[in-house]
Amino acid sequence: MSRHVLDRPIWTALTTRQSQVSVGGGRARRFAPGIGPLASACDDSAQSLAALEELIPADGSLILLQADPIVLPPSAEAAMTASGVQMVLESLPPAPDRLDSRIERLGDEDVPAMVALAGLTKPGPFEPGTPRLGDFWGIRENGVLLAMAGERMKQPGYAEVSGVCTHPDARGRGFARALSAAVAERILDRGETPYLHAYASNTAAIRLYESLGFRLRRPMHVAVLARPRGTVCA
Repeated sequence: MSRHVLDRPIWTALTTRQSQVSVGGGRARRFAPGIGPLASACDDSAQSLAALEELIPADGSLILLQADPIVLPPSAEAAMTASGVQMVLESLPPAPDRLDSRIERLGDEDVPAMVALAGLTKPGPFEPGTPRLGDFWGIRENGVLLAMAGERMKQPGYAEVSGVCTHPDARGRGFARALSAAVAERILDRGETPYLHAYASNTAAIRLYESLGFRLRRPMHVAVLARPRGTVCA
């Protein structure tokens, strides 16, 4: 049975539309350092797991995200595991107009504020190079970036809505909903299907995405992959 392109979304992204921002080879790849720690092996063979292990930085970690149960390389450890969900947009309801005029495209000069907001709110891995993966949009107030959302992984026919976050002082004002809808609408305008990921425990986010027309495609497995303490890269 053939695998869906979103079953191992990192692998598909890094071997198709985003191969130019990947490092690795024919069995395992990761986003280039500075862009993000997402990584994937093409399968669970011993050769592929060995190739994945070689990509783990000596002083850092990689994040795996896939539909299949995660098999660890024999000399690596899971610093964290979690259950996630993958949701695909079925239909986007009309968005309220009251926030449209406040949504603006973010640029290179906004990267420090984006990194700071992501560091405060923890929407997922976000590094200075992450905005290279797609357009990001935000809402400011008095010059301060209060909320943002953008695109991350891209596969043939699909693009991921990601980096959705709101400053704690601005929650409950509809910013995440408006920005998520705006990003999804732009993906649809290109003739692609928006999708996204959330931790299964994040019921508030899942309810928000359901209200925007996203539906569960399938459960996902998440793991943070690290080298055991005391080991070094060869």
